[in-house]
Amino acid sequence: MSAARPLTALRTLAALVALPLLLTACGYGSESADDEQGAEVSAGAEKLSADEVKIGYFPNLTHATALVGIEQGLLQKELGGTKIKTSTFNAGPSEIEALNAGSIDIGWIGPSPSINGYTKSGGKNLRIIGGSASGGVKLVVNPKKIKSLDDVKGKKIATPQLGNTQDVAFLNWIAEQGWKVDAQSGKGDVSVVRTDNKITPDAYKSGSIDGAWVPEPTASKLVTEGAEVLLDEADLWPDKKFVITNIIVSQSFLKEHPDVVEAVLRGSVKTNKWIGDNPDEARTSANAALKKLTGKELPADVLDPAWESITFLDDPLAATLDAQAEHAVQAGLLEKPYLKGIYDLGPLNKVLTDEGGDKVGAAGLGTE
Repeated sequence: MSAARPLTALRTLAALVALPLLLTACGYGSESADDEQGAEVSAGAEKLSADEVKIGYFPNLTHATALVGIEQGLLQKELGGTKIKTSTFNAGPSEIEALNAGSIDIGWIGPSPSINGYTKSGGKNLRIIGGSASGGVKLVVNPKKIKSLDDVKGKKIATPQLGNTQDVAFLNWIAEQGWKVDAQSGKGDVSVVRTDNKITPDAYKSGSIDGAWVPEPTASKLVTEGAEVLLDEADLWPDKKFVITNIIVSQSFLKEHPDVVEAVLRGSVKTNKWIGDNPDEARTSANAALKKLTGKELPADVLDPAWESITFLDDPLAATLDAQAEHAVQAGLLEKPYLKGIYDLGPLNKVLTDEGGDKVGAAGLGTE
């Protein structure tokens, strides 16, 4: 989700237009910064093979596994004496850059930057090692102008950024209706207006857009401004599940510190279980973490519906990532990527087996 400053967004867009790979995803919240969050290391706790693990994520509800896991000390508990150092980001490309530079070791991130980072490095920089969240993306519209899906034709609909996860999804949906839109310009039977999520509510209030295909909490913010949900993207996917956030690791860190990676994954699995067992407390914990990171908490009329639309899970839903990549190819935003090896789910499946769960698959895109 996009929360970059206008100049940064323009520079990013200009760079993307010049590249054959155009997938990006942006975060909602503060700019990239080092933060000290969560529980302190217990005195006398035994270290794993690394003194610290550098973890990146967005201050965003779709990254609530990281928010809650750090806020509640669930990740730190599994790491023992190995300390967590956190960095937050508001853009997928900047998180990938940090991973490539060694500034972070493990990150919570969306599918599009994962694909882009992997393909641009020739498959040498990262692996997806787990899932985190599904859903939380909606088409919300001005009910005075749009009363049915057919009414979307001829209207101005915002997406967060050219080629980002939601932009690709909306372009794919438009094509499925038999309508034509030029992916680069956004002009055609529907006007696709790439708009920073921070200003989308103001754009809606001013009437410069008629709706938006956006992730939470932007969708729920628009509803508080009078918009209505016309379509939940989850309804377009098998079992109403599609990846919105997964976990990546640098290949070098995975090779050198597999015990640390396993500990983080165990903490993630236990956090997702805790969220499922304690939904109200988890929602409050996530909001408290957001307030620490951004200086603001979400009001209940935004937080509650946004939270309800997101599913937290361990399965990376690999088949849906592959489908998203194919949608970007069909839209002309991505050259056909070679994604074999993008997943290494061995550590996660070990954790899931140890915790009495079922193994998950890589849809033919694993290292095995």
